[in-house]
Amino acid sequence: MTRERVTTDGAPAAIGPYSQAIRAGGMIFLAGQIPIDPASGALVDGGVEAQTERVMMNLSAILQAAGASLADVVKTTVYLADMKDFESMNRVYGRFFESEDPPARATLQVSRLPRGASVEIDAIAVAEGD
Repeated sequence: MTRERVTTDGAPAAIGPYSQAIRAGGMIFLAGQIPIDPASGALVDGGVEAQTERVMMNLSAILQAAGASLADVVKTTVYLADMKDFESMNRVYGRFFESEDPPARATLQVSRLPRGASVEIDAIAVAEGD
């Protein structure tokens, strides 16, 4: 099985010893994304809605670099610093997955996220042509 690292300047660079994504075995495994603006390297201002928007844009940029899109996502995991933000996050998340068959998802409340983010999302997608 081949294993290929996926990188793009359209999403924040990894802030630790990990890859933005790995393409392997017909799948694309995306690292968790927090709401960092790739141009400035700063956490985006605003509440969980603005942060979810940025996270989804980061995931989309990484998928595009891998030759895929959000339509190819089969599973996501959403990490929230506060479950009270679920409805707001879900409203924005839903705009990115408006199809009749959105990906499977788990949503968890965690005690803390990197850089004080309110939301982090990771994803698994099917790689076309593999």
